[in-house]
Amino acid sequence: MQNNKAHLSFFQGSFTERTYTTSLSVALLCFYAGAECKRNFKCPSGCTCTKETIICVGTAQIPRTIPNEINSLSMVNGSIAEITEGMFSLMPSLQLLLLNANSLTTIKDDAFSGLPHLEYLDLRGNSFQCICENKWLMTWLKNTNATVSDVFCAGPNDMKGKRLNDLPIPPGECISTGKKDLFISRAMSADIFSFKEDIYIALAAPNTNSCVIMEWDHIEMNFRKFDNITGKSVVGCKSVLIENHVLILVTQLFGGSHIYKFDDQQNKFTKFQTVEVFNISKPNDIEVFQIENDWYFVIVDSSKAGISTLYKWMDQPERNETGFYSYQFLHEWFRDTDAEFVEVDGKSYLILISRSQPPVIYLWNKSTLKFVLHSEIPNVDDVVAVKAFRVEGDLYLAMTCYIGDSKVLKWANKQFTEIQALPSRGAMILQPFTFSDRHYLALGSDYSFTQIYLWDVETKTFHKFKDIYVQSPRSFTVLTNDRRNFIFSPSFKGKSMVFEHIFVDLSL
Repeated sequence: MQNNKAHLSFFQGSFTERTYTTSLSVALLCFYAGAECKRNFKCPSGCTCTKETIICVGTAQIPRTIPNEINSLSMVNGSIAEITEGMFSLMPSLQLLLLNANSLTTIKDDAFSGLPHLEYLDLRGNSFQCICENKWLMTWLKNTNATVSDVFCAGPNDMKGKRLNDLPIPPGECISTGKKDLFISRAMSADIFSFKEDIYIALAAPNTNSCVIMEWDHIEMNFRKFDNITGKSVVGCKSVLIENHVLILVTQLFGGSHIYKFDDQQNKFTKFQTVEVFNISKPNDIEVFQIENDWYFVIVDSSKAGISTLYKWMDQPERNETGFYSYQFLHEWFRDTDAEFVEVDGKSYLILISRSQPPVIYLWNKSTLKFVLHSEIPNVDDVVAVKAFRVEGDLYLAMTCYIGDSKVLKWANKQFTEIQALPSRGAMILQPFTFSDRHYLALGSDYSFTQIYLWDVETKTFHKFKDIYVQSPRSFTVLTNDRRNFIFSPSFKGKSMVFEHIFVDLSL
């Protein structure tokens, strides 16, 4: 139990620590000052005070200093939004506490600790949410000896009107996540890779014209800057490890695209190859994959005059050919935005999406060793990104639509079929990710909070889990290391963020 509380305090920042310190200092002040503390008490504005009673109407917060002999506190018809841990612990004589008609939605753990004489509590007129964050309040209502007014749920919709203390939540069903840290400034993408037991992340940062490489510090438990690959309008950084080569593919809007190789002697990345990009005008995505023993990557071209191109790794030093070389031209004139490689039913497919036509599927021909156009995915328009994921062995696609609803599709009967639509105006990424046996979708938009959805094993669909804030996110990349789980979210317009995923059983 102590360990769980430590986790909760950590990912919520130092709020608990600050509250504790403030309470302690006030307690010491009143302990040593004695009667002087009582004489110096000034009745707050908007309140009426007597020796044992304080009545406040229309206030926004609990008074910071209150004489400890007060036995009746009334804070009604106000805008109090939060009751924190131990907020009333310096009022041990309190018997009557009225908090009705405020703006409370949740009450923090142990908010009413230190009140041995509490007889009546009024919480009516608040908009309590019957969610995991209120599990402590639900439990406290069942166990307290005080008389408490009926507390009804204001939400979620399926809970409205029900009594809060009639809604038990089974242990283990209340899990939360929290923000860990701020990262670097603007970035377009984040790619995780490992080499010689070390973990790195490559971030495309157009505003600094660079591809930033960072290394995980196992002692400090965070990322530190390792290398900086400079370029011109860098829009993509993708890693690929081939035999003893550690390569970073860097795509640019100007000056062509290049491949950098890690140099052991210099302990940095140096230019290895200039990629043939005669037919690529506006690279928008890099997809790296392996078919049998051969490595490939495709650069997706989002310009009207460009051609999405497939490259193949060649290692023929006798012919002075070691690197990636253009192998096949794919889509032409369609403003492609993203590509995703999938393997299913023993076959290899490449999905290309476009702003100007339905998504198309290419099938790998094992005879010609080339991709051939296979089919289209109907009824999905204006797609900007596609990501594949698996749940219980089934293959799904998460398709991001900037206008209209984004889609979740399932592979069945040799085709993809829509199973769920998610409202997503302004969305640029619908990213699946998994921690342990929990499957999530992060829907990132330029106009609203990022919405995190959680897979429901019974309905086989995603349900809203929580909101997090990242300004104009462009991807969500997962790292599990040192028994900790992180989510990297590059931001196109603001600070890129790192979130730590922490399992906290809020039902305890």
